[in-house]
Amino acid sequence: MAPERSQESVTLTNGSLSSNGHYVEPLMKHPLPDIDRPVPPPTPITVHASGGGREVLEFVFPGDPHPYTYEVIEQSSRFLLERTKHRPRIGIICGSGLGGLAELLKDKDVFPYEEIPNFPASTVPGHAGRMVIGLLEDVPVICMQGRFHCYEGYALWKCAMPVRVMKLTGVTHIIVTNAAGGLNPAYNVGDIMLLKDHINMQGFAGDSPLKGRNDERFGPRFPAMNNSYDQRLRQLAKQVAKDIGIDQYIREGVYVMLGGPAYETVAELRLLRMLGVDAVGMSTVPEVMVARHCGMTVFAFSLITNECITDYDAQGEANHEEVIETANKRQNDLNLFVTRVVSSMASEMTSTSNGKNGSVDEN
Repeated sequence: MAPERSQESVTLTNGSLSSNGHYVEPLMKHPLPDIDRPVPPPTPITVHASGGGREVLEFVFPGDPHPYTYEVIEQSSRFLLERTKHRPRIGIICGSGLGGLAELLKDKDVFPYEEIPNFPASTVPGHAGRMVIGLLEDVPVICMQGRFHCYEGYALWKCAMPVRVMKLTGVTHIIVTNAAGGLNPAYNVGDIMLLKDHINMQGFAGDSPLKGRNDERFGPRFPAMNNSYDQRLRQLAKQVAKDIGIDQYIREGVYVMLGGPAYETVAELRLLRMLGVDAVGMSTVPEVMVARHCGMTVFAFSLITNECITDYDAQGEANHEEVIETANKRQNDLNLFVTRVVSSMASEMTSTSNGKNGSVDEN
């Protein structure tokens, strides 16, 4: 458990941090190391390093890009693996109103986020805030019942931190879901858009979940993001939708993540449409970027829960209640859809491991 935030006077002088006269060496220097001035007390994080069980105290200053270390992520994943007999290869992230899927898992182990070492807390209505590990149609999966957003005050790397935890539990394939506004005029509320690409708006401003020090144990310094969304899995999902009779609702398009929590203006939406955006949301992109950095195979879809307002004369307003209501109405279809997709993915993974044709490489 992290120690409580210090209330002592902390001063930075010529790059040295002192607390009540005692010198402290921070892991990362303050952005302005040559200025003598008081700074807010840093947030201490206790890191349990592997081997020997020693503890290293790291200090994080406000504004510092400081992803969790490999050892911290490993501690979280080990906590989960030691408390479940399942060894999932498929991870699922449930978006707003889509957490009911986790209730379908059999022989499951449930871990509230506040009990998992180093985990953030989910604060958004419609997000239960639990990690659930169990069997979905006899396939072991790990399911995030609620995610983290930058509008909650979290850095992008922290929003995506659970993906790395999944990676270290053995996950090689991930399904990312979200609720999104439909910007493409051909889309209707209740449609399911399979993501074929995304636009990383935060990246245009220099922010990224991969910002900061890179640990090669997770992935390369400069990962490629083209083909982030596996084409074979999209084809598989289309076939599943046809088999269960919901193919008329399936779309395929480009997703953009905006920071939120305010919904978009008419001018912003018109600009995004000019850029080729089909659906707008407030999540998913950081998780997908980290998943690809980790070498995971990604399938993602958006439930279109509202129509984006691009007319200045329109009277309606976007609201979160509409998002939850639409998700609840489509819950049964989505649960069946994801369940069948998971089963098909697992079959392909098994075929590939046996040396047959498939889109998945065993690690």
